[in-house]
Amino acid sequence: MAIEAQRKSFFKRIRGKDVDDDAEMSFVDHLEALRWHIVRSVVAVFVFAILIFLNIDWIFLNVIMGPTQSDFISYKLLCSLGYKLGLGDSFCMPPIDMELQVTTVSGTFMSSISIAFVSGLIAAFPYLCWEVWRFVKPALKENELKHTRGIIFWISFFFFIGAAFGYFLLAPFTFNFLYNYTLGSKQVLQYRPMLSDYLDSIIDITLGSGVAFELPMASWILARIGILTPGFLRTYRKYAYVALLVLAAIITPSPDWGSQMIVCVPLILLYEISIIIAARVSKKQEKKWEEWS
Repeated sequence: MAIEAQRKSFFKRIRGKDVDDDAEMSFVDHLEALRWHIVRSVVAVFVFAILIFLNIDWIFLNVIMGPTQSDFISYKLLCSLGYKLGLGDSFCMPPIDMELQVTTVSGTFMSSISIAFVSGLIAAFPYLCWEVWRFVKPALKENELKHTRGIIFWISFFFFIGAAFGYFLLAPFTFNFLYNYTLGSKQVLQYRPMLSDYLDSIIDITLGSGVAFELPMASWILARIGILTPGFLRTYRKYAYVALLVLAAIITPSPDWGSQMIVCVPLILLYEISIIIAARVSKKQEKKWEEWS
């Protein structure tokens, strides 16, 4: 509690408010508090990573390799949706029976470490957000704290929705396209990708989609600070659409336009939601200014 009070005094000092010298928190003490936030966050990631590593075989077979298996839930649902819409088997994807290879002695072990660490990072994401929130909280005023209720939930919500979108929808389309794409004939080329290459692809898709889906929260925070306005978002909408197309091309390893559109359309919808959020924040701030004036 004493450290928390000192940190509040430190932030008040930065904001130009007078405080007693005894209550002032030094910059070194502030860095010490930041260090402990980082330490606790790293420990949380390691705890989840160890738990996942203890079950690495099940995680690898059922989660990591899930999008490459023909009985993956996304394949079944999309195929069923196509029949319900009267489109036949247009949504049904060809089966995948992907075989991966490892060419180094430590490749399997290092891949297990990568899987455990990235999975631990995803599992600990809400706690990491909470640690960041605890560090920033003393810098906020009482009225600002009222508008940040549930922020950890919404940041985690959009991240997990984006990660699920990448894993259950984007990854199957991407790997299905890449696996079934042929150059010449199968007698000439044998498709057997590296395990590390596959892990890099699925990690980029999952984490990239999770971060991309944070667009509404980023807009809300920037609008609250006053950096972003709905007018700015509307003015530069066409340029933003081009940037989102580029972002979609970066997130999706496959070059086909179908996979890129699967990513780009939700990003465009999130951009439009961001405009609505920024407009609501701006409207509330204008109302407050009218009440104060």
